[in-house]
Amino acid sequence: MKIAIASDHAGFPLKESLLRCLQSQGHNVLDLGTDNAERPVDYPDSAYAVAVKVVSGEVERGIVVCGSGVGASIAANKIPGIYAALCHDTYSAHQGVEHDNMNVLCVGSRIIGPALAEEIVNAFLNARFQSNEERHVRRHHKVLTIEKNGISSKQA
Repeated sequence: MKIAIASDHAGFPLKESLLRCLQSQGHNVLDLGTDNAERPVDYPDSAYAVAVKVVSGEVERGIVVCGSGVGASIAANKIPGIYAALCHDTYSAHQGVEHDNMNVLCVGSRIIGPALAEEIVNAFLNARFQSNEERHVRRHHKVLTIEKNGISSKQA
């Protein structure tokens, strides 16, 4: 699978561990940085870099690592067509894809360690959207409608 991965400075060590793991499994991984933990990098930049590659179709899935994973998730979800979620357990990682068509995984390097992160990434990458189940399709279409229509001033 072709995957984009990026991190801010806080997520750099975990990103490097995940990068090695993914490459050893035979995935084609596009490393979008950062390249060290010393120079500050803002998580929105990392999330945006991954999101652009996913939306363009250049990669199938994306992974963003920051300190908590929360900021990366918020930033990535601002891009139409991105369905990012913060996952710190394997159930959420595969269920997010199977039920909600998640295409970007966000993890927090200050929350989980490399072994659990690898399990979560594997659950995310091995899952497929269960598009044949009517309830999941119906719900995903509702999300797409919200994404398309946004909110009007009358609704606010």
